[in-house]
Amino acid sequence: MEESEARSRKLIFPFTAIIGLDKAKLALLCAAVNPLIGGVLLRGDKGTGKSTLVRALANVLPDIEIVAGCPFNCNPHDPLEMCDVCHEKWTHGEELPIVRRRMRVVDLPLSITVDRLVGTLNIERALKEGIRALHPGLLAEANQNILYIDEVNLLDDYVADVLLDCAAMGWNIVEREGVSVKHPSRFILVGSMNPEEGELRPQILDRFGLSVTIEAPMEPEARCEIVRRVEEFHADPLEFYRKFEQAEAELREKVVKARKLLKKVSISDDLLSLLAKTIVELGIRTSRAEIITVKAAKAIAALEGRTRVTLEDLERAMGLALPHRLRAKPFETQPPELPRLAQQNSRAEEQNCEQHGDPHDVHSQSLKSHNSPPNDRKVGEQERTYEPDREVKAKSLPCDRKSEAGRPKPRGARDVRLTVIGYPHGYPVSYAPPRGEPTDVDIVATLVLASLRGLNMPLAIKSDDLRVKVRKVRAPTLTVFLLDSSGSMAALRRISLAKGIASSLVEEAYIKRSPVSLVVFRNKAADVVVPPTRNYLELTSALENVPTGGRTPLSSALQALLDLSRHARAKCKNLKVKAVLISDGKANVSLGGGSVKEELVKLAAEVKRSGIELTVYDTRPSGVIDPAPSYIDLLKEAAGAHVFGV
Repeated sequence: MEESEARSRKLIFPFTAIIGLDKAKLALLCAAVNPLIGGVLLRGDKGTGKSTLVRALANVLPDIEIVAGCPFNCNPHDPLEMCDVCHEKWTHGEELPIVRRRMRVVDLPLSITVDRLVGTLNIERALKEGIRALHPGLLAEANQNILYIDEVNLLDDYVADVLLDCAAMGWNIVEREGVSVKHPSRFILVGSMNPEEGELRPQILDRFGLSVTIEAPMEPEARCEIVRRVEEFHADPLEFYRKFEQAEAELREKVVKARKLLKKVSISDDLLSLLAKTIVELGIRTSRAEIITVKAAKAIAALEGRTRVTLEDLERAMGLALPHRLRAKPFETQPPELPRLAQQNSRAEEQNCEQHGDPHDVHSQSLKSHNSPPNDRKVGEQERTYEPDREVKAKSLPCDRKSEAGRPKPRGARDVRLTVIGYPHGYPVSYAPPRGEPTDVDIVATLVLASLRGLNMPLAIKSDDLRVKVRKVRAPTLTVFLLDSSGSMAALRRISLAKGIASSLVEEAYIKRSPVSLVVFRNKAADVVVPPTRNYLELTSALENVPTGGRTPLSSALQALLDLSRHARAKCKNLKVKAVLISDGKANVSLGGGSVKEELVKLAAEVKRSGIELTVYDTRPSGVIDPAPSYIDLLKEAAGAHVFGV
């Protein structure tokens, strides 16, 4: 081993020196043994060791073999994992040069552009040789390595879409700027996230084969030992690594043996039937649940040197592969723990012993038991047990009382787009001359314009030749919910209906991946219960715990909306603000002690001037005479609000 390589390895905190996190370690090792598992998602609070664990993983993984000189890290032993150039050489019987090297962790930054991710035109070869070739991107570097995305839940949608396609196919297909190239990109996908900052899109979440929630140890002695080891590592990394070098080598050898043994590992039909029965009872619809669980169970057995999957292996694999698939819909609560297969299997044995008197054939008894429902539990009882206890939801969104068109048609998740220049995010659609200092330069368009004056080399580029990219990006939208929880909303269970409407609209914001905020107003003032966030579960949980009673400070709610909008737009100038007011429109608390009506007129006009799109859901039931005045018509006129009734 070269000294430089050894030194670089020892600067990373050793995998075996990390205290606890056994479940996360097992998940990462399973993905290393069988990359077809589909990657690992590490969820947990900040500072719990997620990034440290991932970066340490590469040091305990065996070396990889690649085709020497290939920019795509092709596998020299499998023609199905070769680029076109390597495959052509292999087809003609040429011997591919092989080089061994350490597996690396390739970081995917949140600020990455599509150009850097998939690759772009090789400018040097275009100028010198006159050919259009690909300059490889990050997906080429990640082939046969670990692709790590820290804070994966904050990744831009347009980057996530490209990543999803590549992760699903194992190939990166590039069709851009006259370049048509495809190359293998098979990597161990590892993501980490803090759930407080928002949830993952369901499409990305399902691509992670395994998911583990990481929590910091709460035992004082364990936390003290963590501090001691970190301090020792920072004082002398090389000496600290030597203490764990033997353990690292043993774990690396264990992974190598497990990879060789994996093809021989099998699972019995009885255990497979037991798994399928349990997944059906849990209400998990995706077939990936069984597929990934079996692959993980086989990897666990291979790591322990066995060729047969046991019931314990299957239970451990379920704990890694199923938790993030238990929610059939957004915001559904999930069971605190998975059912124990051992208990179900034991109960099946007892029942079959009574019926058949054969206590030895465990697997066949288990299969018979799960072909019919147990006597002490009805079919479907498991789903009802995990059904969340939520407020009454509106069957459908209300309709405009004064419009025959009814409720507005819902728009897609990516319906609002902005055309931007000089902003290096989004899909490039064209190019244009720069406005001021050029940023996000379109190199291809610039070179084409420069070459029109002649093909003399070296090519001279003048300022008039510069072109910048024109991109399409999603318009960032903040949805602010203004929920009236005053005493009048308690009548006729209006607050339950209001919470149901709000929950329905939050799910729509979840689909659009838009930040949301919740303002509740009652008694004397409005309260920003949930500041702008993408943690939609936090907002729905807050809705369930909103108290009712007291007077109606509608003026304070509008003022809170204006303040929220001002602060949010200071951070993002292109931000679009939508406000959803759910109320009966009554107001009887003034901000400054003056006329409530005059205040509402001024505030509503300011809402309109600020470009805030206000929608009002009138919770007053139709056909019921209410003597108390409502200011909903005033808001419709002064703020240009869209009004919908129940």
